[in-house]
Amino acid sequence: MATGSMRSNPKSITILGCGMPALHIGCRGSAVEIFGVIVRAGSRDERPDEFGLAHFVEHTIFKGTGHRRSAHIIKRMEAVGGELNAYTTKEETVIYSIFPAGNLARAVELITDLITDSRFPNRELDKEREVVADEIDSYLDCPSEAIFDDFEDMIFAGSTLGHNILGDRDSLRHFDSEVCRHFVGRNYRADNMVAFYSGPRSENVVFRLLDRYLTFVPGTVDGNRKLDVVPDVLPSFTSNRCLATHQAHCVIGARTASYLDARRYATALLTNITGGPGMNSLLNVALRERRGLVYNVEASTALFSDCGLMTVYFGCDPEDSRRCRELVEDTFARLATDLTDRQLDAAKHQYLGQLVVASENRENNTLGAARSLLWRKELIDEAYTHEAIRSLTSADITAAIEPMLTPSILTFSPKE
Repeated sequence: MATGSMRSNPKSITILGCGMPALHIGCRGSAVEIFGVIVRAGSRDERPDEFGLAHFVEHTIFKGTGHRRSAHIIKRMEAVGGELNAYTTKEETVIYSIFPAGNLARAVELITDLITDSRFPNRELDKEREVVADEIDSYLDCPSEAIFDDFEDMIFAGSTLGHNILGDRDSLRHFDSEVCRHFVGRNYRADNMVAFYSGPRSENVVFRLLDRYLTFVPGTVDGNRKLDVVPDVLPSFTSNRCLATHQAHCVIGARTASYLDARRYATALLTNITGGPGMNSLLNVALRERRGLVYNVEASTALFSDCGLMTVYFGCDPEDSRRCRELVEDTFARLATDLTDRQLDAAKHQYLGQLVVASENRENNTLGAARSLLWRKELIDEAYTHEAIRSLTSADITAAIEPMLTPSILTFSPKE
């Protein structure tokens, strides 16, 4: 059993009898507990005829088990004031509950039932199919969100990362009980998951409880399951699409280091400097504060197990879109040559302060630690992260900027 600490909350890791890693985060005196599982299965693990299936399974895993109906599942944690949550990414599915302390056995038993015995009744799938279809349509109605999906489709074209998590209406029609159960059976295996807990109970009590309930989770993943291959680096592109919109929307981005690559710290700091949440970010100052060209401009990263993506998004009046693109490109070019040690130190100080503030979000911290254990097989503590950021040099930032000097660009322009 390995132990460590991040801030004041001690962490312990063990391997349960079924072979599943389990994470315990102690929060002495807390009135709230968190329990869940993270599965290394997302849209990237779908076969060509399954696009959207990981997300659909996440929606419908709550629709009935061998001895529970949907209504029972919904009420089980809410009856004690808790919540049952789930989400899907390109590489993971997370199912978890947040609840008043004292209800851990209830949560563990319920989530174990969901991941081992969900039946996916067709009558319930038919109803949820419409819900997911409406979700797909809602994204299509929001260009500022849809443009990211289209951009990822293009920059990861030909790879398992290059399709929308939600799928489309045509793919949804083919998802029945058998298809959903097969996806779960292929992916929801002990060595492909991590169980996680955060709360006041001792690690021994929690691990014994998890061993009791999770003992029947199937073990080894099907050897044919893993479909992800490092995406090819494609030539940069510039694409424009005419849509029935009032604003022009633009995403500018490039491939970056992966979630497991130490260079991710430079990318993270670069993202924060150029388009992070602070109003003093370089792009917010250049496009909004000085010139009033946009309501919002932001930079973000999406980090996967073997590659990453940095993007800048803005929406503006159509006649200003070229000027905004030029300002974004100029901002990166200037930063690559003009970043001083004083500016870098100030950027580090700001970013480290933001991380301290973010560290008070226990839910996000718990999910982040579980993800680290899933992919890295270890935890990265706060002190390590802070030291990695403090040690960044201007050369590191310049290297992180380089891909953004020849980026790919996707623009949604209003129809004339």
